[in-house]
Amino acid sequence: MSELANLILDAQLAKLQVMARAKQDSEIQLAGLAAAVAPAIDLSGLTGQRAAVQYQRWADIRRTELNLVLARQTAAWMDARVSASLAFGKAEALKSIAENLKRQIPRD
Repeated sequence: MSELANLILDAQLAKLQVMARAKQDSEIQLAGLAAAVAPAIDLSGLTGQRAAVQYQRWADIRRTELNLVLARQTAAWMDARVSASLAFGKAEALKSIAENLKRQIPRD
């Protein structure tokens, strides 16, 4: 029974790690949008301003999309963290019970 609890714990921890990595990737993408982007070529005057406005419009839309994704990922990560904590608690409780039983049962 203890082995099964440990397998469940390992699965929950793996799931938590995958979700944390996905959340971190989204946070990195979001931070990348906050950084100022210099154009690859020298655009001066009206053309440069137009390109900057178009980029900001795109970045705002992308930021909104990423924030929604990040909100879902954060909620899923929090749920996975709770599940991993419960699995850890169950595994530790079963381990403690098994140790107590070993001490109570006399060996021949």
